[in-house]
Amino acid sequence: MRRRAAPLLAAVFLGTGVGARAPAQDAAAYAGGAGVVVTRDVMVPMRDGVRLATDVYRPPSPPDSGATTEKLPTILIRSPYGKDFDPYALGPSWAAHGYAVVVQDTRGRYKSEGVWHWLTDDGPDGLDTVDWISHQSWSNGDVGMWGISYLGGTAHALAMAGDAHLKTVIPIDAVSDMGYHGLRNGGAFELRFFNWIFSYGLAGSREARDSTNRRAFGDLARERRDFLRRLPLRRGTTPLRLAPEYEDWLVQAMAHGANDDFWAQNDIIDHAERYKDIPVYLIGGWYDSWAASTAANFVALSRRLKSPVYLIMGPWIHGSQDQSAHGQVSFGPDAAMSQPNLWWLEWFDHFLRGKDNRVGKAPPFSSRVRIFIMGTGDHTKDAQGRMTHGGRWRDEREWPLARTRYTSYYLQRGGGLTTDVPEAGDQATSFTFDPRDPVPTIGGNISSGDGILLQGGWDQRGSDTVWNWPRPVPLSARPDVVVFQTPPLETDVEVTGPITVKLWASCNRRDTDFTAKLIDVHPPSPDYPQGFDLNLGDGIIRARFRDSLARERLMQPGTVYEFTIELYPTSNVFRKGHRIRVDISSSNFPRFDANPNTGEPLNDNHGVLVATNTIYHDRAHPSHVVLPIIPLPDR
Repeated sequence: MRRRAAPLLAAVFLGTGVGARAPAQDAAAYAGGAGVVVTRDVMVPMRDGVRLATDVYRPPSPPDSGATTEKLPTILIRSPYGKDFDPYALGPSWAAHGYAVVVQDTRGRYKSEGVWHWLTDDGPDGLDTVDWISHQSWSNGDVGMWGISYLGGTAHALAMAGDAHLKTVIPIDAVSDMGYHGLRNGGAFELRFFNWIFSYGLAGSREARDSTNRRAFGDLARERRDFLRRLPLRRGTTPLRLAPEYEDWLVQAMAHGANDDFWAQNDIIDHAERYKDIPVYLIGGWYDSWAASTAANFVALSRRLKSPVYLIMGPWIHGSQDQSAHGQVSFGPDAAMSQPNLWWLEWFDHFLRGKDNRVGKAPPFSSRVRIFIMGTGDHTKDAQGRMTHGGRWRDEREWPLARTRYTSYYLQRGGGLTTDVPEAGDQATSFTFDPRDPVPTIGGNISSGDGILLQGGWDQRGSDTVWNWPRPVPLSARPDVVVFQTPPLETDVEVTGPITVKLWASCNRRDTDFTAKLIDVHPPSPDYPQGFDLNLGDGIIRARFRDSLARERLMQPGTVYEFTIELYPTSNVFRKGHRIRVDISSSNFPRFDANPNTGEPLNDNHGVLVATNTIYHDRAHPSHVVLPIIPLPDR
């Protein structure tokens, strides 16, 4: 999750305590001008005796009223990033609005006891925390959860655990469906989690509290690029060995490609029946790292739950709903959520306090689906040097859109991309994939970038901001990137929805990867004499998982197989004169780990092999991309 400077809180004054079930280490305090009561570092016991550090914010009773403690609905936030990190000041602001707000360090993180495990403890720990809340004198027993990224994952975990007190959740860019996309993707590993462990993960670990480790951890964070170049990651070979639970998880995660019980936590796609029937407000972004999960979860939960499920998808990167420019691209001032903390609060007011407000009546809650359609700007360069891709909001009734025309665009001889089925005869394009020189990642669905990965929309050409492709050369010039594109469009074309690439391909090795990227090719203009190749979405399939994400099956060298690459969903208007382009390759690094092509067990190869990969695009092997086209009259 992206970290930003938190707003400063006002002075803290002494006040009264907050309940008797777990002793507070600090006296309660009044925080901020609103007179909010804060009790810090309450050590809440879990069922196994581990205690989790918890802060409680609540509005005070008038000092001279003599009133008993008011029973309040509670908003619960469980965080691996430290309960003191609160960029929107949600604790004091929501408490001033009449809620008890409980903010907790998750197991093994910051001030909490125990050993960290990736999300697997967050269902039971959430249950125990809500049980503790329900017994407090200030609680009326009703709980809602809010969270971005990992925090949103803890909300999903509690909803899947079926807590009786949980009434609603707001998961934003939330961790889920990890065996499908977001962590493993088409069987490949998303290396942003390598980066997460080496940076944010270690920063909150118990080992980081030991001063003897700080220098080693600092070296580890600075040398991330070197370690990325030295994959596979083996136990004991980096300073990560000083934090054994983090090293153990990362080594296991990089070695476990199959979508099975290892990734079962928060698997909403396959287990929506486990999700409690409560109102759910799903918030995501087209350039977010969990965009595919957010959209897929809306589909799964809408089919399963009787309670209302809402979806809003903006042009955002991870955790940045209050911004309108991402990467090198601006989407216009309307793209940003103005004061999102008030939007979230309005949702809680409706479902925790029964208030009659905008929910179900007016934007952003006027319809179950609200999406931002990118691409309707003038595509000039703004004062900050960003391309004004623009866009607009639109309310919809469902996702994917019922009026979608799924249209196949076929890969053609010579790099064309048309709706015509290819001719009969031998048509194929071969390229060489060297794992030691993978295609660099420039922008996209990234979180935890921090100098390793760029987020959002970027011109697909190198620059000094791309650490592994600093030369000002477009990626399309690389011999291992195969480009297929339409002629300049004769009219605007809106693409909104999930995107799939079907390939018929072969390899001279037993395993390899195939990648696909959808690009909006802007023609040359005065501001962009070389044009602008804007990335919209990408995907990957590891060949051994071509038949099933749940089991591996290596290839026979030279045999032609069918592959399906699921790209992240998007919504974009390709303007008249632009081109729709699909880039095919076998790497996208370090968004995904580069396949060594050896067929050895994942994260346990002892060398690499150069592969010759061939894409077939003839009538017998009609490789194509399926685009969700929205008819022009409906726009």
